[in-house]
Amino acid sequence: MNNKMRKTILLAALFVGVLSTNVNAQKIKGSDTCLPVTQTEAENFMNKNKNAKVTVTGGGSGVGISALLEGITDIAMSSRKIKFDEKVRLQEAKKEAVEVIIAYDALSVVVNPGNKVTNLTREQLEGIFTGKITNWKEVGGDDLKIVAYSRETSSGTYEFFKESVLKNKNYMSGILSLPATGAIIQSVSQTKGAIGYVGLAYLNKDVKAIHVSYDEGKNYVAPSVETAKNETYPVVRPLYYYYDAKNEAAVKPFIDYVMSAEGQEIVKNIGFITVD
Repeated sequence: MNNKMRKTILLAALFVGVLSTNVNAQKIKGSDTCLPVTQTEAENFMNKNKNAKVTVTGGGSGVGISALLEGITDIAMSSRKIKFDEKVRLQEAKKEAVEVIIAYDALSVVVNPGNKVTNLTREQLEGIFTGKITNWKEVGGDDLKIVAYSRETSSGTYEFFKESVLKNKNYMSGILSLPATGAIIQSVSQTKGAIGYVGLAYLNKDVKAIHVSYDEGKNYVAPSVETAKNETYPVVRPLYYYYDAKNEAAVKPFIDYVMSAEGQEIVKNIGFITVD
């Protein structure tokens, strides 16, 4: 190999090295609720920034925050606020969690479309998911056993539902826990006596959204973008991104895009509520 060829190969290798360091590779992990909006945001962001590479995976809010602690994700998606003990563990690992609210969600209670029950109070929902109410006839429905589905314990949706709807009472023993929101939709759509809960963006014709009352049956409100925005629907929560402050320069371009007018239009189109 002559000197000229050696120089050419060396220059080519240096050029590839420069290109690879310019690729903005980011990993985002966590909440299944945040998954559809973040995947779409990432696709659009990469279309606009050809050197960017953003990978998005679910697993649950707790999984995302643990991944941030372990340094295997750049952004943790969460459908609940970070817990005190998670903050402490991050601090012990010399990490400072920065919180960004990227959207809002109307958490929706869903039943099988064949179920004639349309309205439920918070107290009735508490009774169903804690196991005190076991038959639909107890809440105005058919004589049919209630089959309650929940998310698994690593899910922020599981935590938020327990806090807001069950008022921190424990779920019934042996409740059917599913690992993903899509599995809740599928199970409820296929089981006549089923009930579960999902993020607003997951609602479709295969399930029926329940009108919920938080004032002991005086007013029942269906989940929607409109009722969440005008604060008549009672089960609304923020959706979060968390990242390590030391990594801000790397994650800021993507987060800025999500918070931009274009990014928030995606939030709206997916079916969540924008941050005003």
